[in-house]
Amino acid sequence: MTTTEKTAAVSTPRTPEAAGSPLLQVRDLHVEFHTRDGVVKAVNGVNYSVSAGETLAVLGESGSGKSVTAQAIMGILDTPPAKIPQGEILFRGEDMLKMTVEQRRRVRGAKIAMIFQDALSSLNPVLSVGYQLGEMFRVHQGLSKKDAKAKAIELMDKVKIPAAKNRVGDYPHQFSGGMRQRIMIAMALALEPDLIIADEPTTALDVTVQAQVMDLLAELQREYHMGLILITHDLGVVADVADKIAVMYAGRIVENAPVRELYKNPAHPYTRGLLDSIPRLDQKGQELYAIKGLPPNLLHVPSGCAFNPRCPMAQDVCRTDVPALAKVADGRGSACHFWKETLHG
Repeated sequence: MTTTEKTAAVSTPRTPEAAGSPLLQVRDLHVEFHTRDGVVKAVNGVNYSVSAGETLAVLGESGSGKSVTAQAIMGILDTPPAKIPQGEILFRGEDMLKMTVEQRRRVRGAKIAMIFQDALSSLNPVLSVGYQLGEMFRVHQGLSKKDAKAKAIELMDKVKIPAAKNRVGDYPHQFSGGMRQRIMIAMALALEPDLIIADEPTTALDVTVQAQVMDLLAELQREYHMGLILITHDLGVVADVADKIAVMYAGRIVENAPVRELYKNPAHPYTRGLLDSIPRLDQKGQELYAIKGLPPNLLHVPSGCAFNPRCPMAQDVCRTDVPALAKVADGRGSACHFWKETLHG
């Protein structure tokens, strides 16, 4: 599919129903990992927000800081070695970084839930899926085993697992990859949270199953009017479901924009490179485009713009000055010294 075709396929962005403040606001978030080799600055001043009924896609290569940011939001970073030296994570206006462990635990699962990318390793192999789903209700709502099992079956039906009543006693290895991912979605939905973070929810699934999982997430989001943060490295996965996109590179957001505008006309060379890397039907037999080089070692991030060693537009200023996230238009920003040239190039 061409970039133009991808753009055409993007549905008209949905307007969140809820007015007022966003559900979640991440402000100037920094995350460091203190290792024997030095300090790894995994997240460097990330800012983004998501409202009820809205989908934010966070894109970037492995090591860009997408998942670390999500783990910081959930409060599941290992500390040490992880450290959050500055920043705010505001959920309904309250900074979660200032909450007690018990307050954070009450938010996690009930208000904010996370879907992890490897369902098989996230599920306990020696417990049935029904038991694991029911545990959410037994622990958080004090339901009996019988009532928790009934809730588990109801959730399995909700995420369209066939014959849920007969399969509630099955174990994770007895389900396909796509069905296991549906179980992870069901676990995230159990307590009807306001916000779900989905970290690479379609990894290792074939294209058809990927589409089914993404359609299911979009359908459930509309039904529950949740906020959704979708973390991925695949631009194709988010084309039809995201309202806005934040592109991350080396721990920073290098571009943010409404999904249609970003696909149509990116304002950062890295984003343009990602779009150009999508296989195109009109280039059969031609070599696939790839961004040259590799993401930087976060122990030794290049001076200036971290993307400059791989950027076809890099000039001297790119190697000395870190570009700020400049306003391109309302709701759009680009951290590039030459965003105008990129936008109109």
